[in-house]
Amino acid sequence: MADRVSDYLAQWAAVRPDLDVSSMGVVGRISRAGEILGRAVSENFREHGIQSGEFDTLATLRRSGAPHTLTPGQLARSAMVSGAAMTNRLQRLEDRGLLERATDPDNRRSVRVRLTEAGLEVVDAAVATHVATQQQALDQALTPREQAQLADLLERFLEGSGDNSADPG
Repeated sequence: MADRVSDYLAQWAAVRPDLDVSSMGVVGRISRAGEILGRAVSENFREHGIQSGEFDTLATLRRSGAPHTLTPGQLARSAMVSGAAMTNRLQRLEDRGLLERATDPDNRRSVRVRLTEAGLEVVDAAVATHVATQQQALDQALTPREQAQLADLLERFLEGSGDNSADPG
């Protein structure tokens, strides 16, 4: 049984046999996999009352360790969004009581963002089902060994594309 991308490749082979479209197969499958996984992940977040970007913000604060506090700039860089987009996201989360913003006591011109207890509960519940959702999706088609191979290949691709760790240590 072939996937949908195989259909597209066969069509290209029929009309443009002079082209090697194998790269389309790889990129197309990565794109389709992202769409399929994205739908499952989005549904999980909806069940927790949050959106993907909101989860990213809460999870970044959670991963930072106690006291789960960062600046808006640090959060924006982590999420790769503009300062204005992060400000809007922070406002929505603050309005719902999932985080709070306060003036930095060490620098009165700076603001610190901190997870509230409610935010910690939401992100901890969401991340547990998030991991389970991802694992279930992978387990449907790949063995644990294949999952590890795919992770290694994707890491190598991303490193080769310049998407390197922000923490070289």
